[in-house]
Order: sequence, then structure tokens, then C-alpha cells
Amino acid sequence: MNDTQLLQCIEEHGKNVYSFCCQLTQSKQEAEELYQDTFLKAVELKGRMDWEKNPGSYLISIALRIWKNKKRKYAWRSRIAGMEELDEGTASRESAGQEGGSPEEIFLKQELHRQVQAAVAGLEEKYRIPVYLYYAQQFSTAQIGKMLKLPQGTVKSRLHKARELLKKELEVVLNER
Repeated sequence: MNDTQLLQCIEEHGKNVYSFCCQLTQSKQEAEELYQDTFLKAVELKGRMDWEKNPGSYLISIALRIWKNKKRKYAWRSRIAGMEELDEGTASRESAGQEGGSPEEIFLKQELHRQVQAAVAGLEEKYRIPVYLYYAQQFSTAQIGKMLKLPQGTVKSRLHKARELLKKELEVVLNER
């Protein structure tokens, strides 16, 4: 793979990778750092990567591995010597699309969107990541299994369990409508 192909890959998949990084880290600053690290790693691996199969999936796998490694390092360092955690806040969310309608309808759609995002963000990591990859990034369960190094059945069961948890969490909101 040459530099032109790498730039084309960044243009095609960069937005999805950045969106995934924001979802993982819940912080704009950390997401930008993870995004940069992901593409730096991609540049290192450009000779070994098979760009014909699914480069978007491969880039997201790289981002996920880097993020897990950073989390593991942070957890290890915290056990050795406690550190104060900075409150970075959560990443700003894009508002729900304004297709039209009354201001009240637009507000209700945005509020529902915010509540669903908050419910998904509240899921355990093992459920949140497959949900995001499946629904937001539109990857198949087989692709998610490869990225997370899990059997496809495990991915399906985690998606099912996540849907049950979200249904329970959002039941009150959905019954009001």
C-alpha cells in the first residue's frame, strides 16, 4: 500500500473511526488522541495490512486495541500509585436531525435521542461496544466478532442482552409516548 491509498482510506473511514473513538472515550480530547494514535499505528502497519478486505473494520480494531491497552495501563498504574482523575466531562453530542416539524416535535426527538445515548453510554463496556459497532457503525455480527476476538454467538448474545437492558432502562420513556 502506498501513501495515496492510505490517504484515501483516511478520507473514506476517518469520520467513522473518529465517531467510534468518541463513543469509546466519552471525551473529545481523549477521542482525538485515540484517533491520532490509530492512524499512526495504521501508517506503521501499512505494509502488513490487507486493504482490499475491510479497512474500516481493521482501523476500528486498531483503535479498540489501543484504547484497551491504555485503560489497562491506567488501571495498573492506579493500583501501584493512586492518581487523581481529571474531570474531563463528556463529549458533546450531535443533536438529532432537524427534518422539520414543530419546535416541540424537534425538541422531543432531540430529548429522546439524548436519553437513548445516555442509556447506551451507561451500559457495561462489553455490551456498549457491540451495540455501537452494530447500530452506529453498521458492522455485521461476524465483523464485530473478528474485531473483538469473540465468537459470533457471543456477539449476538451481548447484543440481545444489551437490548433487554436498554428496553428496561427506556421503558418509562417509551411508555410516555
